[in-house]
Amino acid sequence: MPKIVFKEPEGSIREVEAANGNTIMEAAVDNGIDGILAECGGACACATCHAYIDEAWLARLPEMDDMEDAMLDSALERRKNSRLSCQIEITDELDGLVVTVADN
Repeated sequence: MPKIVFKEPEGSIREVEAANGNTIMEAAVDNGIDGILAECGGACACATCHAYIDEAWLARLPEMDDMEDAMLDSALERRKNSRLSCQIEITDELDGLVVTVADN
């Protein structure tokens, strides 16, 4: 199983195993990662799973679609490496991905 490294809002770093096919948001919720609220359950309708992807990994992710882009406009402190964690499916290629949880 791929491992995802989460940097939580208070500064702790947690590495969790995540199943292929799940989203980063699901891995965060399943493992009690602080700051990933996921109020809409992954429907790309709330931006409470907003996170910053380590820039070294951005090119490995699928392109952001228009819906995710529009939803991120409502997120606090959007950055060029902002993504909604509910929109990124976990694959073996993302083993070691570093995700910093935004202030959601």
